[in-house]
Amino acid sequence: MSSVSSIVSLQPRILPSSSNFLRVNRCCRIVASASMSKGATPLEVEVTEGKGNLPKVVLKSDSGSEAEIYLFGGCVTSWKPAGGKDLLFVRPDAVFDGKKPISGGIPHCFPQFGPGPIQQHGFARNMNWSIIDSEKVEGNPVLTLELKDEAYSRSMWDYSFQALYKVILKHKSLSTELVITNTAQKPFSFSTALHTYFRASITGTSVKGLKGCKTLNKDPDPKNPLEGKEDRDVITFPGFVDCIYLDAPSEIQLDNGLGDIISISNTNWLDTVLWNPYTQMEACYRDFVCVENAKIGKVQLEPAESWTALQHLSIS
Repeated sequence: MSSVSSIVSLQPRILPSSSNFLRVNRCCRIVASASMSKGATPLEVEVTEGKGNLPKVVLKSDSGSEAEIYLFGGCVTSWKPAGGKDLLFVRPDAVFDGKKPISGGIPHCFPQFGPGPIQQHGFARNMNWSIIDSEKVEGNPVLTLELKDEAYSRSMWDYSFQALYKVILKHKSLSTELVITNTAQKPFSFSTALHTYFRASITGTSVKGLKGCKTLNKDPDPKNPLEGKEDRDVITFPGFVDCIYLDAPSEIQLDNGLGDIISISNTNWLDTVLWNPYTQMEACYRDFVCVENAKIGKVQLEPAESWTALQHLSIS
């Protein structure tokens, strides 16, 4: 990648002398001019103060669609297709304090999905990501964020890594590309997911496309999932749901019960997770559902190796 004219960075780093880095605490505008895609133009990105004074970026396509991304956690918190309403959901109990992860939108789970030897769902959703590239392709904004290891991550997972997260906003779609690279001198393994919260009316919500998948059902005992097989064409949410679908299809459909049919397709995520807490979150469980692209089995990377996964959300 060629040098970048201006980059937002919220974490102290040793920076290459060929780049001019702009550190921000308040509103600023930047233009990242790295190697661009064919037909692309530089995209001016405005970093503003979001909730809790956390830096955020609002992307807008020429067709009128919008997306909102917080640099803390690299979390997409809003996606509005052109002429439509917000299809993502942020819980009313979400905390924007730069300490706890943002509960809503599309949080990252890395390098661990669920409970395990380090903190729940890993540390990527608890760290500040940096903007390293931005461009506009045929009127559609493309933003690339980066996360690297630092003392905080190494205190619980002692490996050097780079995570690149590209967000592409179009007229009726939101796509992401996650690339994890092992920059350490030793191999490591990880699991990961995009913990996507969709706005929904839970009594009318359903998911199609998972029939025949092997399941790991965490109801009633999250610590001892029950193995099974999905035999339903249409999955509904009449109560508590926390279920992993292994080797899931590359595309499924979500009916959010609000009049929207959302196609959720992916490359290389492999697994799907459905979650709704039911009365464990009395204040908001009726208003959202989590449909998550995940890689539950461990990804093993040797030094200098990378793993890439794509997600594509779209509506008719």
